[in-house]
Amino acid sequence: MRFAFIVAGASALALSACGGAAEDTSEAAAPAEELSVIPETLAPFGDGYPNPGDPCVRLGESEATSNYLDDSAVLVGCPSEAAAEAVGGQIVGNVEGVRLVSVPMGDANAGMVSPVGENGPAEAPAPAKAAEVKIRGANSLESKCAAKVGRETGATVIGTNRIEESEAAIAIFINVQGGEAPWQCLAYRDGTIGDIMYTGSEGAM
Repeated sequence: MRFAFIVAGASALALSACGGAAEDTSEAAAPAEELSVIPETLAPFGDGYPNPGDPCVRLGESEATSNYLDDSAVLVGCPSEAAAEAVGGQIVGNVEGVRLVSVPMGDANAGMVSPVGENGPAEAPAPAKAAEVKIRGANSLESKCAAKVGRETGATVIGTNRIEESEAAIAIFINVQGGEAPWQCLAYRDGTIGDIMYTGSEGAM
């Protein structure tokens, strides 16, 4: 009888020890501060902020976030205090255990990894500006018109009568020796010279 009592006592002690171990395990498995999923009530989107895989995510507009949204800042949800502080910005609230962080637009790209390098994509060189064509003087539309009039009429060019400019073309009037009226030459701002025509009576040519 005494032996049975000793065995029963030992069994009770063993059960008590097991119960204590189970209790210790339960305490060790208590919920951690960090959440694993940002609740849908905060309208989360993206794969992480500021980089894919990061614990924080951007938050959209919902009933729970509407009071924290700002056009000049990005609203971010972080599962822990440490993650929120790592993002930067200002912690503006805590909803359902999620830290709400407002990151000003100027800082929204801080820490993000650029797929094209630190300085971003190289800017395409600006197209070369076409050289402006002179209307008057040497090697200009005026001199080209004078040469064409002299070449096609066989007359001696004695000067320019006048120049009339418009958006479509430039009319240059060239005087020739012995002519009662000037010849008109059409020139264009890209440097090309058009047709010439006599502005007086054909009988006086």
